[in-house]
Amino acid sequence: MVRGARPAPHRPRRVPRHGAAGAALTPRRRWPGPGAAAFLPDNPAMSPTSAAERAAELRRILSHHAHRYYVLDAPEIPDAEYDRLFQELQAIESEHPDLLTPDSPTQRIIGQVLPGLVPVRHAVAMLSIRTETDTTAAGAEAFDARVRRELELGDDAPPVEYAAELKFDGLAINLRYVAGLLVQAATRGDGETGEDVTHNIRTIGQIPLRLFGTAPPVLEVRGEVYMRRDDFERLNERQREKGAKTFINPRNTAAGAVRQLDSRSLADKRLSFYAYGLGEVQGWEQPPTHSGTLDALAAFGLPVNGERAVVQGADGLVAFHRRIAAARDALPFDIDGVVYKVNDIALQKRLGFVTREPRWAVAHKYPAQEQMTRLNAIEIQVGRTGKLTPVAKLEPVFVGGTTVSNATLHNLFELRRKGVRVGDDVIVRRAGDVIPEVVGRVPGERAGYVPNFRMPRQCPVCGSAVARERGGIDHRCSGGLFCAAQRKQALLHFAGRRAMDIEGLGDKLVDQLVDGGLIRTLPELYTLGVAKLSALERMAEKSAANLVAALDRSKQTTLARFLYALGIRQVGEATAKDLARHFGGLDRVMDASVEQLLEVRDVGPIVAQSIRTFFEQPHNREVVEQLRAAGIRWDEHEGAAVANAAALPLAGKTLVLTGTLPTLSREQAKEMIEAAGGKVAGSVSKKTHYVVAGEEAGSKLDKARELGIEVLDEDGLRRLLQPTDGAAAGS
Repeated sequence: MVRGARPAPHRPRRVPRHGAAGAALTPRRRWPGPGAAAFLPDNPAMSPTSAAERAAELRRILSHHAHRYYVLDAPEIPDAEYDRLFQELQAIESEHPDLLTPDSPTQRIIGQVLPGLVPVRHAVAMLSIRTETDTTAAGAEAFDARVRRELELGDDAPPVEYAAELKFDGLAINLRYVAGLLVQAATRGDGETGEDVTHNIRTIGQIPLRLFGTAPPVLEVRGEVYMRRDDFERLNERQREKGAKTFINPRNTAAGAVRQLDSRSLADKRLSFYAYGLGEVQGWEQPPTHSGTLDALAAFGLPVNGERAVVQGADGLVAFHRRIAAARDALPFDIDGVVYKVNDIALQKRLGFVTREPRWAVAHKYPAQEQMTRLNAIEIQVGRTGKLTPVAKLEPVFVGGTTVSNATLHNLFELRRKGVRVGDDVIVRRAGDVIPEVVGRVPGERAGYVPNFRMPRQCPVCGSAVARERGGIDHRCSGGLFCAAQRKQALLHFAGRRAMDIEGLGDKLVDQLVDGGLIRTLPELYTLGVAKLSALERMAEKSAANLVAALDRSKQTTLARFLYALGIRQVGEATAKDLARHFGGLDRVMDASVEQLLEVRDVGPIVAQSIRTFFEQPHNREVVEQLRAAGIRWDEHEGAAVANAAALPLAGKTLVLTGTLPTLSREQAKEMIEAAGGKVAGSVSKKTHYVVAGEEAGSKLDKARELGIEVLDEDGLRRLLQPTDGAAAGS
């Protein structure tokens, strides 16, 4: 059995830079063990008794923090601290295999490949509930009327109390806990018999391997395994980058992942879970209401969705249905409706079942999020960064609560993988705030696939050449400075702090300038005056004067900053500095051939071709000349003094910065190192020559000591740079 690391988080989040585990954590002891080189090597081996005590303590602490992280989304410690405790437990279990328990956090990732899924007979049948397809208020009113009729309630009787919750669009799962320990997970199957998928369910961080508190002898929890929209989009984006097949929708992806024989296939599919009911229960008195039952499950450490309510009568059901409909797009996962359940368990038993469906519950649907329609044409949309996206022009269809007539096809290769042609009947999907997309062709009689669409060779907006990087999947317009579609992005990048550093020129102002027709090209920035700017909405005269002053200051810059500000694809700050040092002047960069560009440090074929393509566009050259005419200047020979890299003290050296230096900001230190020919890396490795450490240096300092890399303070860095201080300052 193979153990692995902590599963990846199910959503982006922030953790504090410094954190403590609080009173729950013991002093930071580290124990020896195979594969635990980071632990203190001089500690004597633990006795079996002390190892068992520490392992139990670590399991308790890690389970507590996993619950805070995955279920409550309220972490108390940084990931690094969790990982340290996890590795300590791994080391103890490796040293003492007899201490390994099924509920250990180290057992979440399992590499065993099963020959097949084993059938599981449900102790209590997993029955479906009736679906109300009338998406109007009448659907809720009809359910309430049926319940009142079955309970023989008169018109003057008080309203029935209901528990209202979301209908998740995923795969139903039954979790069986014995004495609080997860022993089995099974799919619904046909309701009577499902399939054992325990090996996969154990990988889901939200599902506790052991329940909190005093658990019943037997407790079966019913719930839904699903995939969040952001996780689904990230998964498909990774698939596109690899040129692999994309997935149709989150539900099918989650369902398919759960039924895989090899749990390692779930490594890139982040699944989530919500509990919503019970199966078999032994030795536990269930709360008298459904809402109370869900509260009890949450107390056991199981994730229960917070978008639920206890409501009164038909009016309460209608209000809940409408509220969730309005909030549906903002939910981080797909739902296809809501569920109403009579809240009182005694009334549920009195109502009973009809044709294996409970009379006391119903699913109230929303409009479908996938529909079929005709693909009439494919047009090209040019994005803010110059990316060309094929867009399907559809026969209008009502899907996901709105009429859709346009849908993305992502890129040419995605279009071809899906085998989609103009004239096909296609499936369109719209879920939440996700852009509508064509997910595939409706199977038909057409045999084979001959494309009837090609990407244009010229940008449909500005006419510049369209290029695709070697090995890439995206086609892009090369007229970045000229193309109207990229105007806002080009302005924002040009004004950035590390580019021309035009303080006060942010998103809202750029929107006003472009949308109002004041700016059409970059050089027109420098024609703005106080009077013109003051006329803009919410722009005071003082703010206008400040911006004009900032524009004037930006005219004195460096060649490296100017090259970076042009927004040439693949040219970041470091490459711009390398180009400035190597060529020493803008004209030499603009006229350089691909072969000459390849002589620049860290410039490869893709970067060289990107630079060449950019300066081959007459529009781009014209904008550059207009910017120079507007008064932008720098020392044309700033790179000449350092063109000979061999004369630089840090030529070929890699440094890593960590912690806070006494007088230098990290950016200043980085600029000094790069001016001296060095390279600043983000992580420490065997290729690192020096680590520059200040106060509160973290794990990078530990790694440097472990690898025997020389560590410098700020004074040490300055001494290293001393021979070329003058040159560095001038660059």
